[in-house]
Amino acid sequence: MAFASGRKGVKSDINVTPLVDVVLVLLIIFMVVTPMLQRGKDVTLPSAGKIEEDKGADPLILSMTSDKKTYIETNLAEGDALENGIREAIKKEPNKRVMLKGDDSLKVGDVRKVMSRVRNAGAKGVSLAVQEKQ
Repeated sequence: MAFASGRKGVKSDINVTPLVDVVLVLLIIFMVVTPMLQRGKDVTLPSAGKIEEDKGADPLILSMTSDKKTYIETNLAEGDALENGIREAIKKEPNKRVMLKGDDSLKVGDVRKVMSRVRNAGAKGVSLAVQEKQ
């Protein structure tokens, strides 16, 4: 505890410098980690009025960008490589869910082709990622 100069007794001021230091470090940590929490490639999701939230097991994320390239997590996978990658993930975890993040600019036919490949790879179903209308 600090003693006040010229006064007798204990100084009753609170030193907030350590608190500010801790808060700033936490802020920096969250600013660095938050972008890493998003899985898959960055796409503009279509919006939907009603969203069904599934809090099940961690899904395998497929991303389809506006230039019609498909990624498993962040790895580019086209054609047979897509099916083989999904097949491998399902072999490791037979009940693995698959979530498809398709860009808003894509046509339904483009997304259906990828969904067909996912089913051919042995996935039981495909969830579509959307954002809630505001």
